[in-house]
Amino acid sequence: ELLIVIAILAVLATAVTLVLNPAELLKQGRDATRLSDLAAIHSAIALYLADQSTAAFSDTSNCTASGTLPLVAGGSCSSVVTSTVVTGSGWVNINFIPMSGGAPLSRLPIDPVNSTTNFYVFGSNASGEYELNANMESTRYSSGESGDVESVDGGDNADWYEIGNDPGLDL
Repeated sequence: ELLIVIAILAVLATAVTLVLNPAELLKQGRDATRLSDLAAIHSAIALYLADQSTAAFSDTSNCTASGTLPLVAGGSCSSVVTSTVVTGSGWVNINFIPMSGGAPLSRLPIDPVNSTTNFYVFGSNASGEYELNANMESTRYSSGESGDVESVDGGDNADWYEIGNDPGLDL
């Protein structure tokens, strides 16, 4: 009888693990963090643009990790910057400090994994257009799935999440 109970518990534990898929849940949690991080930065940049009479953007693209980026001309970023400061030398090279209400962020977030396949990208041009990018890792948020954020974001790459005042910016 004890062996039967142990066998039933093993089958139930296996079924629960297969149904819940903890690895996928962890990926979804990291993707939710990515969406939240980029939304916070996007809001901070919008406040910066509304607050400053002349926006100081440059033709640049910064990544938080070195990896192949299909949406940047040449397939890689101009530079890899892991600094999280908001003084203009972080991976988002905008100085938020002189804003009238102070910097809207205390520090810039970094991708939860920050590897060669999952990292954040900031790109801008001298016209004041910018784009923030992240690569989703869960099947829920990836291209073609029910919660797809990558192919419906208005950007020019269906495999990366793009947000900004020009998500189709060709860097």
